[in-house]
Parts: sequence; structure tokens; C-alpha cells
Amino acid sequence: MPEPYENVYDGIPGAGPYPRTSRYADAEIAVHTRADGTEVRYARHRILPPLPGREDTATHTVTAGERPDLLGRRYFGDPEQWWRIADANPVLDPRELTAEPGRALGVPEEGFGLG
Repeated sequence: MPEPYENVYDGIPGAGPYPRTSRYADAEIAVHTRADGTEVRYARHRILPPLPGREDTATHTVTAGERPDLLGRRYFGDPEQWWRIADANPVLDPRELTAEPGRALGVPEEGFGLG
């Protein structure tokens, strides 16, 4: 029986099993071979893009009760796109984005039209 990760992408070197809208869409898939010969596939580290300049972002002021997924929905029409806002703001944990009401966040220009 094939493993769950064995799919149409297996025959394409470097192709990943992530949708084009995923933050890992362009991540290279590597294979680690264990001592027993078992192959384990994993996504290589994703390099963060440079922070956008002020001219490339809009400002969003966080209010109580907001969550990263709600911001993704508001600005990009998709709750799974919160990572675009996370990438534009220097945070390690996405929960930091909305943890403090009053915080000013940069929203990348792709999300301007929806907010």
C-alpha cells in the first residue's frame, strides 16, 4: 500500500505537495534515507522574503478578538493566507500578530483591495 505522501508530485523533482497558495508552495522537497533504508520526505527550510517597505504595505491596527486567520480572510479573501501578513511583520509565532490590541501591522499590497 502506498504511503500517504506518494502522489502525483513524486515523479517531479523538487515539486511539492502544497497548494500554490501555501507558504510552502515553492519549498523544495528533500528525501532523507534512514539507516534501515526507509525514505522520509520533508520540506526544506523556507527562506523568508525581505520585509516589504512602507510603500508596499497598508497599516492595520489590531482590535480585541482578532485572529490571524480573520485577517487573512479580510485582506486576501482566504483565511489560510494569514501567513502573508506574518511574513510582512517580524514575528516568530503568528499569534503574536493579534495578541496585543492597538498593534500596527503591515499588510502586503496584494491584500489592499479587500480590507
